[in-house]
Amino acid sequence: MSPAGTTDAGRLALSAATTEGALMRTGEVVRWLGERRRRNRFQVERIPFDQMDNWYFDDGTGDIRHRSGGFFTVEGLRARTGHGPVGAWQQPIICQPEVGILGILVKEFDGVLHCLMQAKMEPGNRPLLQLSPTVQATRSNYTRVHRGARVKYIDYFTQLEGLRVLADSQQSEHGSWFYRKSNRNMIVETDGEVPHDDDYCWLTLGQIAELLHHDNVINMDSRTVLSCVPLADGEEKALHPDDALDHWLEAERASREVHVERIPLSEVDGWTRGTHTIDNDAGRYFQVVAVSVQAGNREVTGWSQPLFEPRGLGVTAFLTRRIGGVRHVLAHARAEAGLHDSVELAPTVQCTPENYAHLAPGDHPLFLDQVLAADRAHILYEAVHSEEGGRFLQADSRYLLVEADDPGPPAEAPSGYVWLTPGQLSRLVRRGHHVNVQARTLLACLNATAAAGR
Repeated sequence: MSPAGTTDAGRLALSAATTEGALMRTGEVVRWLGERRRRNRFQVERIPFDQMDNWYFDDGTGDIRHRSGGFFTVEGLRARTGHGPVGAWQQPIICQPEVGILGILVKEFDGVLHCLMQAKMEPGNRPLLQLSPTVQATRSNYTRVHRGARVKYIDYFTQLEGLRVLADSQQSEHGSWFYRKSNRNMIVETDGEVPHDDDYCWLTLGQIAELLHHDNVINMDSRTVLSCVPLADGEEKALHPDDALDHWLEAERASREVHVERIPLSEVDGWTRGTHTIDNDAGRYFQVVAVSVQAGNREVTGWSQPLFEPRGLGVTAFLTRRIGGVRHVLAHARAEAGLHDSVELAPTVQCTPENYAHLAPGDHPLFLDQVLAADRAHILYEAVHSEEGGRFLQADSRYLLVEADDPGPPAEAPSGYVWLTPGQLSRLVRRGHHVNVQARTLLACLNATAAAGR
């Protein structure tokens, strides 16, 4: 499919450098999304738990289950890490053992790779309609447990004969709210005719990078797939060689004691179930709610489900600086109870500040106060992005790239933190289960910032 002597990384880099596409201009995309919203009926309404169709509280455990046995359950979790301001806790957790597919189909137009992006409604997003990958489907969805319409374009990611796979790896999702959830992140190229659908558009990587500078346009599932793009590494002189990073991360994983036990939802301490919500007794973190959904362009046009609703706007940031003339970011080996390997590389800061308002400044997450007080001149990137809108309600985070000034963190990072280059972070992403979903979003934003010359 690619011309002789042209590497996939080179073709993807050309797409990243192309900010106007062959089929739709970048300035038209937001208007197009608005048009798709107007042409379909979308509605999300909060309801009491007992009005959910096909969902119920298990009599024995209190867990929330779907009557088909598919999709996901809401259970309880008991966790102990032995470090940090809160070393042990209990909480509700989403258990979704099946591996879904997040896939972007790409094709050349006028010699440049374009991505097939979907205007997809998710009940938890605001606005409801954002740009998603070509395919964003749980196994229950694409095997049609819901008895709805077939997932569009799914065959490009399940029947790969004659196609070119540019990226394929399993990645974690939010380790604080999901129990060991993974999705297969894929980028697949075709040179054949692709059926047209009014809810999809073809955009270059450069156009998507421009749109990443807008609030709540590119959804989380798109951002995680974009972080897997195998761009050319280029020449870089990293502070630490790749093998040293590998040893450091394995040592962090070995030294962190993360004890996790799934328990019945009815036995979770510190949480109270009411008619409409399951609330944390201190009014922090998140609550479990129920919604009724109408969506005219989904495989099923109406349904109900539980969602997690966080309290407050999240803050997710990489501190960044040039070391030896090369851009580095400060990553944190973060333990999260729901991760497969307990520890993955995370942003410098990843939290909801309101959850720490009751603590003394010395107990705030490291570097949080520095990020919140950053001068505008030191903010290289800032946008608000939605988290997973299929499971979380209005879960927005402020994503930032902040230039670390003096006095800032030294090149010798504090315990649990490490300086690495974007190229090193990208290589770790492609190996799967090394970089958490928030850091993958920031990597996509970092690549977008670099493409824009910012």
